[in-house]
Amino acid sequence: MKTESRTARRTFLTRSGLTLAGIGTATLALPGLARAKASNERVRIAAIGVGGRCRNLISGFLARDDCDVVTLCDVYPERHHVGHASREIEEKRGKRPAVVRDYRRVLDDKSIDAVIIATPDRWHAPLTILACLAGKDVYVEKPPTHNIREGRLMVEAASRHSRIVQTGTQNRSAPYVLEALELVRSGAIGKVGICKVFNMKSGGRYTKAPDGAPLKGMDYDTWLGPAPHRPFNGQTVYGGGWHKYWDFSGGDFAGDGIHQMDIARWLIGRSFPQSVHATGGKYIFDDDREVPDTQIVTYDFGDLVMTAEETTWAPYMRKTNGQTRNGSIHPFWPQNSTRIELYGSKNLMILGRHGGGWQIFTGDGKVIKESYGRFPDPPHKENFIRSIKSREQPSAPPEEAHRSVTLIHLGNIAYRVGRPLKFAAKTEQIVGDDEAQSLARGSYRKGFELPDIA
Repeated sequence: MKTESRTARRTFLTRSGLTLAGIGTATLALPGLARAKASNERVRIAAIGVGGRCRNLISGFLARDDCDVVTLCDVYPERHHVGHASREIEEKRGKRPAVVRDYRRVLDDKSIDAVIIATPDRWHAPLTILACLAGKDVYVEKPPTHNIREGRLMVEAASRHSRIVQTGTQNRSAPYVLEALELVRSGAIGKVGICKVFNMKSGGRYTKAPDGAPLKGMDYDTWLGPAPHRPFNGQTVYGGGWHKYWDFSGGDFAGDGIHQMDIARWLIGRSFPQSVHATGGKYIFDDDREVPDTQIVTYDFGDLVMTAEETTWAPYMRKTNGQTRNGSIHPFWPQNSTRIELYGSKNLMILGRHGGGWQIFTGDGKVIKESYGRFPDPPHKENFIRSIKSREQPSAPPEEAHRSVTLIHLGNIAYRVGRPLKFAAKTEQIVGDDEAQSLARGSYRKGFELPDIA
């Protein structure tokens, strides 16, 4: 096992353009690399995986006067998102960024301070770990990992190499969520016995398109990365279809539900459950997807139960819209797709993510406390840049992200193996179930194995 780990590390570092000797030198130099920046120093950023969400992040960082986006990296540089982002950067900074196909060019560039990682999910953890090894700070989109083992390795990589890693669970920077947290901890709703998390969305049938040849100029092998090889499919790669396959994603539960799960775990003050049960399936659309369209997961924390309810077909459920996020109104909670309900011994609290605010209800339906929410993207970026300069932990550090996304992974694994799971918090292992534990560790295609952090 030790020999395999060392071999995997050498293989991944070689692909990354880094040698073992180079890593040793970088490690010794990290205290210097990790120095606090002066408040007026500019942060030089590279973006890896330039899709729609990445363009939004780029725009947000460009809105600041202390950030420059200097490099765009994508396995398909001719992608229209890359062109749009490049032109926006030139308009706002007067100079076009470098555009590269190979992420190793970013890792090798010592002038780059931080990277945005906004690839499909399967690449989030490997690139974060490699960026930490290369001395870069990281803003990684959610979900941060594709399996449980990756999360612990991300935490260790950031810690051992003194890197700032901010996960894109931006509700951690939302003032209204912090207000709710203080109230729950103060006992305003009493002792919480049940927490319900909802990610009940609309959606339609998924029909797989025919396979074809990779796009000219695209590095499809790197796009696949750690996932098993499969024929190129444009719908999977650029039509969002990768969300439907376990090789690339944990479904919408991981891709979107992580926001609510992270808030909920924060509010109830728990880390890991002792057992997990999941049920669901393709109940509405018997189509080509692998992930379920309906899923309910129950988490037993010993003195509290959390449930998570997931759909991708309910047309009457709605995410919190922009008017609500930016106004002094609350969602219509029964049809809000992305809410958290906390059932306390005194009162009920309902809270929305990404704005939407929260309300506390008494037994007769009276609202006794409330707060309106605002979309937390700007403060989350502010927190990241401030952390880079101060070297203080960001609001969504890898340890907290790992604990929250582990709930997602456990729920998906319990669904996939078709039986309840027992989880040992101290070892972060699924107990007495080799098949489930294998899924928790993940698998990696030859040449894309995770490096050994030790």
